[in-house]
Amino acid sequence: MKKLISMTAVLALSAAAMLPAQARDTKLTFPIAAAMADNDAQNRLGDSVKFYFGDQPHPKVLETLSTDKTSQKTNSFGKTPERSCNWAFLSAMLQLQKRANALGANAVINIVSNYNNQPWSSATEYECHDGAIMSGVALKGEFVRIDAK
Repeated sequence: MKKLISMTAVLALSAAAMLPAQARDTKLTFPIAAAMADNDAQNRLGDSVKFYFGDQPHPKVLETLSTDKTSQKTNSFGKTPERSCNWAFLSAMLQLQKRANALGANAVINIVSNYNNQPWSSATEYECHDGAIMSGVALKGEFVRIDAK
């Protein structure tokens, strides 16, 4: 009888080990303004490229150059979700800026969160997915030349 119980326990543990682990993936939203004030983001981004989120009003578009997206992740171990998400947000913004500069754009408009290619639009918040060891932010926007007046 003991052998049967032991064998049953071993089989149950073996079966459980073969099941996929459920990783934490918490969808969070944070204020864009707070992320821009964190990690020296405003200074690191400078003002050569203007950023407009969601349906924020922007100057007249003179030329649309491209639409593109970025997905950035950062280590979240030992950090608050807000801290790691703000880091991932800054990384995504720096990638948008790099792409804008490469295209000759002076603005990125209609920026939306785009985690797993699921657009979510807000003029004041961004979406972040926080897990046990990683946090990620994905953004999509239109690269344009705007009237700088």
